[in-house]
Amino acid sequence: MATGKTRDGMARALTQHGIAHRFVGSRCADESLPKPHPAMLLSLMELAGAAAGETLMIGDTTHDLGLARNAGVSAVAVTYGAHPADGLAALAPLAIVHSIGELRSWLAMNA
Repeated sequence: MATGKTRDGMARALTQHGIAHRFVGSRCADESLPKPHPAMLLSLMELAGAAAGETLMIGDTTHDLGLARNAGVSAVAVTYGAHPADGLAALAPLAIVHSIGELRSWLAMNA
């Protein structure tokens, strides 16, 4: 997870939702260069042993999609977050999805 949250804020959110175990690693705004600089994602790719061609950024902001572009990886935009679809579309993601169900279906068809 590459997030604009602080480490404390991210830890609270993951604990609240009980999903911390689902992530191999995380990088936060208070410990890395800010998005759209690629440092967060490149660091996570190295941690996971994933090449650019094996990496997909899923994001809800233009900062996320810019991060993906700057790291040389593909991205899928989700519109149920912070930024509207038209701004996300301008960064040419592989897909723009409007719900978690639609994201799940896209991932299943494109994995």
